Amino acid sequence: MTRPQPVLSVRGVHKSFGHVQALDGVDLDVHAHEVVALVGDNAAGKSTLAKVVAGVLAPEAGTVTVDGNPVPPGSPASARALGVATVFQDLALAENLDVVQNLFLGQEISGKGGLGLDEGAMENRAREILESLTSRIPSVRTPLSALSAGQRQTVAIARTQLGSPKVVVLDEPTASLSVAQTAEVLTHIQSLRDLGHGVILISHSLSDVLAVADRVEVLRHGRNNGSFTAAEASHEAVVAAITGATRLPRRTTPSSRP
Repeated sequence: MTRPQPVLSVRGVHKSFGHVQALDGVDLDVHAHEVVALVGDNAAGKSTLAKVVAGVLAPEAGTVTVDGNPVPPGSPASARALGVATVFQDLALAENLDVVQNLFLGQEISGKGGLGLDEGAMENRAREILESLTSRIPSVRTPLSALSAGQRQTVAIARTQLGSPKVVVLDEPTASLSVAQTAEVLTHIQSLRDLGHGVILISHSLSDVLAVADRVEVLRHGRNNGSFTAAEASHEAVVAAITGATRLPRRTTPSSRP
């Protein structure tokens, strides 16, 4: 049986900062209904790749496509329009606003005739999104300042659903969370997969990765250094790829920089 085409395809991406080669010919595919964990040591290139996929950074070489459509380099708006939603570590939420206001900030629903805001419609949509993620936030009118770190992460994830994305990129979503909060966020990630999205999960926690991912992709020094089916991968094998105890051969394909 032929596998469907990936919803996101990254081919031969290079990105450098001065003399530092952050990404060196990286490839990555993500399919709908799939969670792909991106792991690696510090400075492996994970967050840089996330920013390239999100259109925040422009690569020097290589391509990023969503459903076969190229993401214009360095254009976050174009990436969002094509269906890429990203939650970075800073979350970019407003402390002084409630859940509804944070979800719809910059994309509010206008009332009839364009007069004012349709608060009822926004509240209803917010509830629908939170329910689809099996969220435990008690009220969509709860101020962000009253939410736990895990609930704030929930709001940030929920906000990605307003644009009906095809790919959701989550950069360290369980960092600094309690065990209970981590479990809730992992449930949200499973919900994103069940909703049909392709998900890129960037994480340092292999226990979180192996609990929720379908596939694990390893980056080391900006290069692909291992690909594992999560259900069959051992902790030791993934760690060996991360540390360089096992290495993929250096590619000589056309996707590598000449």
